[in-house]
Amino acid sequence: MYKILTLNNISVKGLKRLPQDRYEIASEFTTPDAILLRSFKMHDMEIPDTVAAIGRAGAGVNNIPVDKMTARGVPVFNAPGANANAVKELVVAGLLMAVRNIYPAMQFAGTLEGDDAKISKEVEAGKKNYVGSELPSKTLGVIGLGAIGVRVANAASALGMKVVGYDPKISVQSAWKLSRKVEQAVSLDHLFSQCDCISVHVPLIDATKGLVNAERIAMMPAGGVIVNLARGGICDDDAVLAALDSGHLQSYVIDFPTGQLLQHKKVISFPHLGASTEEAEENCAIMVADQVREYLEDGTIRNSVNFPEAVMPRGSGKRITVANNNVPNMVGQISTILADAGLNIADLLNKSRGDAAYTIIDVDGDVADSVIQSIRDIDGVLSVRLLG
Repeated sequence: MYKILTLNNISVKGLKRLPQDRYEIASEFTTPDAILLRSFKMHDMEIPDTVAAIGRAGAGVNNIPVDKMTARGVPVFNAPGANANAVKELVVAGLLMAVRNIYPAMQFAGTLEGDDAKISKEVEAGKKNYVGSELPSKTLGVIGLGAIGVRVANAASALGMKVVGYDPKISVQSAWKLSRKVEQAVSLDHLFSQCDCISVHVPLIDATKGLVNAERIAMMPAGGVIVNLARGGICDDDAVLAALDSGHLQSYVIDFPTGQLLQHKKVISFPHLGASTEEAEENCAIMVADQVREYLEDGTIRNSVNFPEAVMPRGSGKRITVANNNVPNMVGQISTILADAGLNIADLLNKSRGDAAYTIIDVDGDVADSVIQSIRDIDGVLSVRLLG
């Protein structure tokens, strides 16, 4: 029986993917086999040594100590694309709210008092202060063309906007899905210089911190709009606020409000609503539950942020999985131990990703505990699992 610890409320549709005859699910376990979570911050948490996998029912994994888990040979799974439609819809909503001045107009309407005739008169007199523009008159720059960025680019194009995209590491799958109308920017500076609106869809890492800065904002045409539903920190808030004050930016749409941002009348703040739809939560939970189950039962790795994709059809014998540092002769050492134990390798898959590597080995015959221990003792091995 596998024990699954949940650190947040996980959609029931996702949890139902874990059969009750093989999985026990609870919010309190001292020795769980895996952890499922959404936004719970794990960095200060004592993670039990029994944990073999962590599943994040969402895309970002900033709340998980990924490096520590890699050092322990524990794959961290996420659900890329499962919430893409929800985020895309909120980006479009944010763009419309910004260019049509919907937020200040709603605030104005909320202050009106009196009888219907008086309100009607004030509406007609005040509406001139909230004249906006239409999306087809704008050029949108999309930074990051993953599952969400592609959907945003395609939706904006369908709404009549000119769209320019930038992603030097775009995948083949994303490229196939991208509308042919979306133009390519050769650099970030190239993108900023020609776009009235910017939407960012990249993770928050050292390379993307402060990606939207004063110099790049200055390259935009006057009256621009920036939408950040990705992560706080990707935009330099001080630079954005200065541009709002000067009038160079018309509006800033953010899903990660701070006290400083909330005080500014040109900032449209959402309370981290990007993936907050029933459909997105269900999709994320289903995807990550399936991935954690595959890993626990078969050693399969799909959509891990720290280990390579590794999928090998299951044979009839025993399966050994090894997570290790990506160093020479690792497979050779493992094969020698198996040969010395008289075990024949029926099938083998070895994959690497940066400094991490992962090996799946199907063997004929029973595997003694001493064999697993010998593999575990190899310098550079992070974790070993024996699956029946």
